[in-house]
Amino acid sequence: MSNQSVQTVSTSNDKIKVVLAIAIAIVGVIGFYYLSDKPALVRAGALVAGLAFAVLILWTSSTGRDFLNFAKEAVRETKKVVWPTRREATQITGIVFAFVLVMAVFLWGTDKTLEFLLYDVILGIRK
Repeated sequence: MSNQSVQTVSTSNDKIKVVLAIAIAIVGVIGFYYLSDKPALVRAGALVAGLAFAVLILWTSSTGRDFLNFAKEAVRETKKVVWPTRREATQITGIVFAFVLVMAVFLWGTDKTLEFLLYDVILGIRK
């Protein structure tokens, strides 16, 4: 059996479409900030229109379709995650804070012990 990797070759047309989609998305974001004196609905419309048009152009390229399918799969996978309850999240957060506090006290104690040994006992600098 051979373990050769398969590479997808994208045409220059696909690359142009991806670059164009990125440029249109950037124009939508710039339009959102450029229209700062307009109502929020107009600003949001410019942003959404730019992003939607970019997605449509991206969908016409094979690279873009692969990326959008990957994004859909990622969203689908996050829906399968079992999220902790509020109580579990609070308990885990408390454990993390307690561990950080214990480690801080341990490191402070280690630092002070080494400081005492080095400066007072070995070097005799402090009195």
